[in-house]
Amino acid sequence: MIKTITLTVLPRDEGDERLLRELAVKEARCLPDELAALVLQRKSIDARHGRVRLRLRFDAYIGELPAPPSFVPAWKQTDTQKRVVIVGAGPAGLFAALTLLEHGITPVIIEQGKRASLRKRDIAAISARGVVHPHSNYCFGEGGAGAFSDGKLYSRSKKRGQQERVLAILNHFGAPASILTDARPHIGSNKLPSVITALTDRIVALGGEVRFETRCVDFVLRGQRVAGAVVQSCAAVQSGTAVQSCAAVQSGAEDIQNAAREEILGEAVILATGHSAARIYELVQSTAEALSSDAPALEAKAFACGVRVEHPRAVIDAIQYHGNSQGLPAADYRLAAQIDGRGVYSFCMCPGGIVVPSASAAGEIVLNGMSASDRNSQWSNAAIVVETRPQDCGGELSVPAALAGLRFRAGLEQSAAREGNGQAAPAQRLTDFLAGKKSESLPPSSYAPGLVSSRLDLWLPAHISARLKKAFAEFDRAMKGFVCDEALVIAPETRTSTPVRITRGDSFESAALAGLFPCGEGSGYAGGIASSALDGENAARAVAAQFFA
Repeated sequence: MIKTITLTVLPRDEGDERLLRELAVKEARCLPDELAALVLQRKSIDARHGRVRLRLRFDAYIGELPAPPSFVPAWKQTDTQKRVVIVGAGPAGLFAALTLLEHGITPVIIEQGKRASLRKRDIAAISARGVVHPHSNYCFGEGGAGAFSDGKLYSRSKKRGQQERVLAILNHFGAPASILTDARPHIGSNKLPSVITALTDRIVALGGEVRFETRCVDFVLRGQRVAGAVVQSCAAVQSGTAVQSCAAVQSGAEDIQNAAREEILGEAVILATGHSAARIYELVQSTAEALSSDAPALEAKAFACGVRVEHPRAVIDAIQYHGNSQGLPAADYRLAAQIDGRGVYSFCMCPGGIVVPSASAAGEIVLNGMSASDRNSQWSNAAIVVETRPQDCGGELSVPAALAGLRFRAGLEQSAAREGNGQAAPAQRLTDFLAGKKSESLPPSSYAPGLVSSRLDLWLPAHISARLKKAFAEFDRAMKGFVCDEALVIAPETRTSTPVRITRGDSFESAALAGLFPCGEGSGYAGGIASSALDGENAARAVAAQFFA
């Protein structure tokens, strides 16, 4: 018999197996000799009411032993006659590939960025020299945006399936077993790249293909169907030698027009580009127009923009643990408020983490946060963002309504670059932001490229800055001490999600382009590593059912 029990203990008692067994026997109402094993299912910290406790949920095995781990890989060697093209090697694309392998289908992954090991050098150049490689950065490359921006695996959404399978697969490829039980699982940016590399290597070993530094520039059409991708090599574009021309890629201009084009064919194309691959939306739109599709290919959607707020870690720990943080991990928080009819909330909270530059082109500043596996930085940070709706984005006659959010986002990132200096970001003390005055000095920060004092409230859109000010006052009431002189507001945080959705039906197929299966965060159907991976799996199952059943 298996009983699920929850034990509440002091943090110092977590490793006391004798005490845990004694408590478990009482909770399970069994004899000591009957308790065969305790298997931890979930661990969380409860710091309410001024007390810090651990809540440990166990499966108590009474009179029987646990079965072996349930995850058994079902991947097969591929059939070279069955091919599906996947655009993007982020979590949606990689997990779509693994799902195709369960059916023996050959995935052919196209990724404009580099392998994780090579990508690290280009990421380092952003902080050290302000050089942004347009195809290899925090957003693009093996593992997608999540690989080098924290590796958090929890999701607020449960719509796309249970994430336990995703966690089990990541654990299979080297992620720590703690992700299977922690209430807020996290791998860390120092460990996740090697996990992703092992996963990619398995895809290749089973017959899949992965083409790095290769960009999708068009779709192959057979009649009225998408039947492959037209690609060009990005390898000739080197970091630091063609930054300005590479930046033009983001507006659709060709910087590698002399590179040969190649057609890669498949029964279908799974589109798993991330939220920063802006050019792909224009490609989808133009292809739908060329085919005179009656259904809309794109639609505008709500997204969120705002700032990164960084505190000394000790400040957040003291607030959350009521001054009793000894031996406890860096504290996190989750904040939300309704301000003038819009949601304002924390996102991607990085306890013991750092703020990182996540631009994907020259002439823009974009922020993100990350933390290593041990979360031992002296700072903690989170995005504080405001719900932004399509009507906030204005629009021009020359810009399709569905793309207005992209232009809004780009304009905000370019404004930040004008306020900053290279990748040095505009910043303000939180107290000065609320008081409406420029900071005469800025406290130390984890943001390596540096900070430039700026009146953020003067250039951030009014619907964002006004709501942020009201929300910070509410957050300080919920977490007394959140508003303090040591807290920094750094701008902007713009890529929590995409402002565009590529429309699709219940079959996961594009509403406007037959043979195209949009999925993941970039297509507007997920938000983070776990939900993107699940969406990629579902898209791949739909492809397998439609074309290979």
